[in-house]
Amino acid sequence: MKKITLLCAAGMSTSMLVKAMQKAAESENFECEIAAYPTSEAKDKAAGSDVVLLGPQVRFQKAKIQELLPGIPVDAIDMRMYGRMDGAGVLKFAQEKMHA
Repeated sequence: MKKITLLCAAGMSTSMLVKAMQKAAESENFECEIAAYPTSEAKDKAAGSDVVLLGPQVRFQKAKIQELLPGIPVDAIDMRMYGRMDGAGVLKFAQEKMHA
């Protein structure tokens, strides 16, 4: 079971993306746990994740989050995918980051 964590400013809009990603994962029979949290909870909530994805509005915090979570791939979600709430596209991006 893979653990995908999304981080954003407050966790609100990203929770809609989590639902879209969960729906995409179900249709692919990809077993994973996906959750969204504010960046302020990164160290506690994202520890043990297989990948951490940042909402576009907090992408400037990538280096700081990577420092907090050594050994875990951290990257920002593409603004267009985020804006479209493209759950399948973001899930694919997460899967690629886990295998990189």
